[in-house]
Amino acid sequence: MNLNIKPISVAAVLTATTAIPAVAEMKYENNSGGYVLLYGQLHPALISVDDGQDTETRVLDNDLSNSRVGLRLVQPYGSNEFQFWFETGLGLPGSASADQFGTNADGWNREDIRHVDFSLKGGYGKFSAGQGSMVADGAAEVDLSYVGTALYSFTNDENAGFFYRDTTGFLSGITVGDSSSNFDGARRGRVRYDTPAINGFSAGFAYGQNILSSSDDDDYYDVGLFYENTFAGGVEFAAAVAYSVRERDDNSGDRKDTIGSASVLLPSGLGFTVAGGTRDDDQAGATDPNYWYGKISYEGNWVSWGKTGVGIDYYDGSDFESNGSDTKAWGIAVVQKVEAFNTDVYLKYRNHDFDDGTSFDNNEAWVLGARWKF
Repeated sequence: MNLNIKPISVAAVLTATTAIPAVAEMKYENNSGGYVLLYGQLHPALISVDDGQDTETRVLDNDLSNSRVGLRLVQPYGSNEFQFWFETGLGLPGSASADQFGTNADGWNREDIRHVDFSLKGGYGKFSAGQGSMVADGAAEVDLSYVGTALYSFTNDENAGFFYRDTTGFLSGITVGDSSSNFDGARRGRVRYDTPAINGFSAGFAYGQNILSSSDDDDYYDVGLFYENTFAGGVEFAAAVAYSVRERDDNSGDRKDTIGSASVLLPSGLGFTVAGGTRDDDQAGATDPNYWYGKISYEGNWVSWGKTGVGIDYYDGSDFESNGSDTKAWGIAVVQKVEAFNTDVYLKYRNHDFDDGTSFDNNEAWVLGARWKF
């Protein structure tokens, strides 16, 4: 086994987070009820990926929730509220850019911009315009568990670029990212409307384009329905369902995704989360994959530092990359809140198993990470 460990200690993963004291909220208010909020986060992780023959271990920015900075400007106008939101990733070498051949990071570019978003909110709902979330963004990832900080329905944040290795030792052309997805929505340059919440229910629809990519001229549409409530006894429940369409500019066929997720958190700390989705792709040669996902979690205040969450999950997908293929993944994680530093520290194990008629070795990932918010 070729153990390729970069010269950095586990302690270095946490230096940028737990060694830095929590800072006061950078919020600046005016005399008319408005404010400007500056914020950000750093998210280094020690990631070790075993493809069945070789192990690659690197310290990377975890694309599960990448390092970023942002600004929110909020100003009330009578019964309305105007908001401007800017947020960008820092362009650090990320987990999604890594594979068996190295880390293919190119620094910051315009695709690291997450939000340049203007919105107006009132009793009529909320209108948004600019670079930001489509309605389906998050619809496959409703998750009330604290362990969802590290363990949720998208199962390949840390090793998406790694190629499966067949049992003869050769690398295939199929990556972990090719073999699974939760079809969750994206951020686009879009116009969006969200209804006000009524008895816990709300809805939204949006139209957008990928304005940050010069090679994508497709049109994107989606609609979603959401529900969130806390019932008697403190039982929390949330759910979402969304339908999205990618209308390809070259008339090669539309892609249509239907996704949904739901999560319940009991007062005892026990939680259950499920998600699922299907894809209907009219493009010649494309497959129509589907999946389901489930997780059991538990959380409590077991140490003086802050909340602790543990969980185990399972993912089952079909027809990714090729018709008849089968994808299985499972993971286990523990997440610890360190309140004094506003940091989430976690350890996670993830196992991917893909079969398309060829026998591949399982792809395994260990992740030790820390996300510090400021």
